[in-house]
Amino acid sequence: MKISTRGRYAIRVMVNLAMHSKDNFIPLKEIADEEEISFKYIENIMTLLAKNNLVIGKNGKNGGYKLSKNAKDYTIGEILSVTENELAIVSCLDCKEVCSRQDHCKVKPMWKKLNNMIIDYFNSVSLLSLLSNNQEFSYGEGI
Repeated sequence: MKISTRGRYAIRVMVNLAMHSKDNFIPLKEIADEEEISFKYIENIMTLLAKNNLVIGKNGKNGGYKLSKNAKDYTIGEILSVTENELAIVSCLDCKEVCSRQDHCKVKPMWKKLNNMIIDYFNSVSLLSLLSNNQEFSYGEGI
């Protein structure tokens, strides 16, 4: 499993919006500058996040973006599920075709369990928990 740039940037953007959660809408240029992400690239990310109701966008003067809910109510898994096409650590877990070895594969259960642990971990880390600096995360303690 490799998290794409889009997924990593989306998490950074969501953390940025969470830091400004008491503010009104944050202009896209301000977010792009603070996160050092190109304006064009961040536009695509924000469109995707807005389309999936993770953020609210507003056009015009005093426009920009803000979170659609409280930072504690987001998980990193939720954000990654919007930005990543797949979160499988091996291709056979996300394969659309039936594998010829599926009925007798001895290693697939191991990969599936590891993949589920990773997804469960991402789902245990709240956006709010990322706001504190130097926070160490261990499995099951991300909220």
